[in-house]
Amino acid sequence: MANRESAYIEITPEVLLKAYACGIFPMAENADDPALYWVEPEMRGIIPLEGFHVPDRLARTVSTTPYTVMVDRDFDAVIEGCAEPKQTRDKTWINGRIRQIYRSLFAHGHCHSVEVYDGDDLVGGLYGVSLGRAFFGESMFHRARDASKIALVHLVARLRAGGFTLLDTQYVTNHLKTFGAVEVPKRRYHRLLEDALAGTADFRALPVDRPVTGEEALAIIRGQ
Repeated sequence: MANRESAYIEITPEVLLKAYACGIFPMAENADDPALYWVEPEMRGIIPLEGFHVPDRLARTVSTTPYTVMVDRDFDAVIEGCAEPKQTRDKTWINGRIRQIYRSLFAHGHCHSVEVYDGDDLVGGLYGVSLGRAFFGESMFHRARDASKIALVHLVARLRAGGFTLLDTQYVTNHLKTFGAVEVPKRRYHRLLEDALAGTADFRALPVDRPVTGEEALAIIRGQ
């Protein structure tokens, strides 16, 4: 379900958080369209945190690739990276209003980024919204092979360490299926969301002032 709203309605951080708590989120038709859609899919994508699957090849990459993974260091650069056109996509739904809204939510402590660096260069990352024990993944990008996948592995480790219970991916892609993503009906999703919103979690349970290594992230995911 999608409802188009006026390009002139202000969406504050408080309004946005209430929308997420109701199971809806905003999107734009494209980067040039100032209007937004409120979206509530009939089938919702989630990745069960306890069932998160890391393929063997990716696990080796996470362990051995000398990337540095940080959180919340450069949110603006991450959302700009997510808005970049790709070879498989010449348009993006991240317009100027989306950038403004989520930057404001980041300033309020409810939006976070996971960043992957090769030296000083940002080569991949993702961002999303945290509320209660739920994390709502918004978008990811990569400029180097596997960089967005590495960011996702580190995100899941951080969510598990912080006591989160729900990772919402909005939709399921073939790419996300390799990590264990599934679709659930809207009614079941709302039950999962209600349970997640009833508790509290800590996105910063893992260190934020130093990189978390790939080995540390994998150990958390494996329950070690």
